[in-house]
Amino acid sequence: MGNDTTSEICVLGMGYIGLPTAAMFAANGFRVHGVDTNPEVVATIGRGDIHIEEPGLKTLVRGAVSSGMLRVGEEPVPASLFIIAVPTPLTSDKKADMRAVDAATRALLPVLRPGNTVVLESTSPPGTCRNRIRPVLEAAGWKVGETVFLAHCPERVLPGRILAELITNDRVIGGMTPACARSAARWYARLVDGEIFLTDATTAELVKLAENTYRDVNIALANELASVCEVAGANFWEVQRLANRHPRVNIHRAGPGVGGHCISVDPWFLVEMFPDRTPLIRAAREVNDAVPARVVAGVPGAAETVTLLGLAFKGNVDDCRESPAIAIASLLEATGRVVRVYDPLVHRPPIPIAASLEESVRDSDLIILTTPHDVFHDIDPARVAPLTRRRALIDTHDFLDHERWRAAGFDVMLRGTPSFPAYRDQR
Repeated sequence: MGNDTTSEICVLGMGYIGLPTAAMFAANGFRVHGVDTNPEVVATIGRGDIHIEEPGLKTLVRGAVSSGMLRVGEEPVPASLFIIAVPTPLTSDKKADMRAVDAATRALLPVLRPGNTVVLESTSPPGTCRNRIRPVLEAAGWKVGETVFLAHCPERVLPGRILAELITNDRVIGGMTPACARSAARWYARLVDGEIFLTDATTAELVKLAENTYRDVNIALANELASVCEVAGANFWEVQRLANRHPRVNIHRAGPGVGGHCISVDPWFLVEMFPDRTPLIRAAREVNDAVPARVVAGVPGAAETVTLLGLAFKGNVDDCRESPAIAIASLLEATGRVVRVYDPLVHRPPIPIAASLEESVRDSDLIILTTPHDVFHDIDPARVAPLTRRRALIDTHDFLDHERWRAAGFDVMLRGTPSFPAYRDQR
């Protein structure tokens, strides 16, 4: 299936964005060739299966593959539109790791043809199209804006709603030239129902970073306010609710930290490139990165075995990238505690997880809700209580029915309220 030479679209990267995008284009009548350097991913998609979890995606991929509209391989093939949707993670020193983007750019050079359009969807530091991709294309003899067209079209979808939002969300398309933007827009207009806004490439790159940085800074404010409320004798959740009654205030929710491949990563791209101009963005990142340690600091010393409910970075998804639950588990283990994790939505866990709720809570001294999955809200605490050694619960999201848990004998501690540090100070 790697020798298709009649594809209209070639998508490089079959991850959380590339695979849904490829499948959606294929379902809309385009011949699509998906590329991934992992042979296991290629084999999985090639048989109509998926390696990531997203509602509706398996059915969509199965149909696209069985119809022949979606093919996969480890190398690009000639196409009219090339979409680069590869990972751009952080390095250990909080820098953008652009190796996958560089490799994808080089990989498409042998199959590039006059009139082709290259679109970068991967979230990237500002200037990536201008300073990183364009020079490679022009060194190979292409004239960007004339013989080939280069644009950035950042994804703006929410895990758990990717397929719907690929269609309904507005899209920003930034071209290296106006002709580049128009060329890319012609393709996306055949898929997207939302409005399409044309701009330059660097602006489009900054739009995506600005969106996620806005949310990160707002969450940092919420997390700081939660800490203030813990010592001020107030309930953050009540403060947030009442403050948000103001027509021009929208304080986000506090939590155990910030995860996912976007909000916890993208602001660092700006800090890396503009360190002297981003003190607020850096401070927000540091606040949110420190929250898992604050949660662990609130764990009583008597809690030798701790159960974490949830490994995914947000509720009702299986995505564990940059999840604060993983950081909390690691920090707890570093203190010598036994940590058990239960998450029925995660099928490919990056760390070991318990096979059942019962296994995870048996002889546990403390349960911490780290991910607000709906399935956890339905847990019967009366069924859980007899299995635990000590009945204690920390809710980091204000998600559970605390009265039900108290009725089952649990000492309930809620982050952002006096109960959280009070319990910690009594250990």
